[in-house]
Amino acid sequence: MSTPADGAARSENPTPSGPRRLPRRLVQLYAGLALYGASSALLVESGLGLEPWNVLHQGLAELTGLTIGVVSIIVGAAVLLLWIPLRQRPGLGTVSNVFVVGIAMDGTLALVPDAHSLAIRIPLLVTGILLNGVATGLYISADFGPGPRDGLMTGLHRRTGRSIRLVRTVLEVVVVATGFALGGTVGVGTVLYAVAIGPLAQLFLRVFAVRTAPVGSTVVAAGQPERAILPG
Repeated sequence: MSTPADGAARSENPTPSGPRRLPRRLVQLYAGLALYGASSALLVESGLGLEPWNVLHQGLAELTGLTIGVVSIIVGAAVLLLWIPLRQRPGLGTVSNVFVVGIAMDGTLALVPDAHSLAIRIPLLVTGILLNGVATGLYISADFGPGPRDGLMTGLHRRTGRSIRLVRTVLEVVVVATGFALGGTVGVGTVLYAVAIGPLAQLFLRVFAVRTAPVGSTVVAAGQPERAILPG
């Protein structure tokens, strides 16, 4: 789910307010990951196109007979293994991303009835994209490490010297093409997601930025995480 079902955040720096911020950051992390899985499920239900990595997950689900959430977990774990030669170091958010997004996706799909009318499918698509932006802002701002797919992207960027933009584009073209060939859904929703997720994620990164309180100062906003990688 990059997924990123997958976002990278700044390195953690201990601050005097760290212990007080930890509960909020944990809530943001797991709420964001659960909401990410739920929002992805709404895109699946809309049938109008998925985000790039879920095109692959859906195609593999069609091939194997597994649920899309289980496939997301398996792919996330496999991608995480690729971190070893890239010398990437996972965090709590990295490992949690692998499991929580897939479980939330399958849980939501089990609860939401099938939609057949465009009058229902279009609102599902729009709601899914909007909630995906909210989810991205929540879990990236929690700052517990990148998701497995974003870590793969940044690791390849460092090892190859190619730009993040190029590495991300190549990865997403490959996963979309592979997923589509296996039966994953590519459509107007895929395009709309690609156009909308960047601005939405940037907005909600500002909304959910965790505040810090340096010694001798009033509480100030820490701002959005540096080097945030928006999921695709």
